[in-house]
Amino acid sequence: MTLRRGESLLLTVGIPVVLLVFFSSVSVVAVPAVHRVNFITPGILSLCVLSTSLVSLGIATGFERGYGVLKRLFVTPLGRGRLLAAKGVGVLCVEAVQVAVVCAVAAVLGWHPRVTAASVIAALACTILASVAFSGIGLAMAGRLRPEVNLAAANGLYLVLLLSGGMIVPLGTLPGGVGAVAKALPTGALTTALHSTLALGRVPGFEAWVVLIAWAVIAPFVAAMTFRFDPDR
Repeated sequence: MTLRRGESLLLTVGIPVVLLVFFSSVSVVAVPAVHRVNFITPGILSLCVLSTSLVSLGIATGFERGYGVLKRLFVTPLGRGRLLAAKGVGVLCVEAVQVAVVCAVAAVLGWHPRVTAASVIAALACTILASVAFSGIGLAMAGRLRPEVNLAAANGLYLVLLLSGGMIVPLGTLPGGVGAVAKALPTGALTTALHSTLALGRVPGFEAWVVLIAWAVIAPFVAAMTFRFDPDR
């Protein structure tokens, strides 16, 4: 269903690829790398996780709740557990497609990642943790806000995290207070982790793991405690 929706394809594949090509080719912002694509690619991969796990999932779930779809599914044999598991698997499948497309385009642009077996495993683990965290945030918003409000909030949050998550603009160039907050968010932690694993071939530092694990625990818990299946009246 996600791959059938044109707006979802634009968000999950179109925008990341356009940003990858543009910022890898044009010196709009200074990046700490000899080849711009080597810095931009990990950030775009982080953006893919954000766009699918939080924005696409959250918006779709919000409208499903608003139209009464979730209320009807909840009373079927599918149940809550299988429904959430299906959504989670769907997110991972879409992210796999995104990663394949972005890595292929980046390779054409001259991307040469420096990876080891340990760094690849660490990158996958960090991506999964971030996916869980973003999904929790998206579902928490979808379960409490009206569909139209949720749509605006998800898109607004997407833009804020895009600009402050180190995906395009290096975290080190952000003002002190903004940079500190950005590092404590899952976007900043994931982007830092992917830069370490894909650009330097190193396992991420302790701080990135703590931030990702904390968000992966807290966000789904909040979503589970506050989610409503009934549409707003």
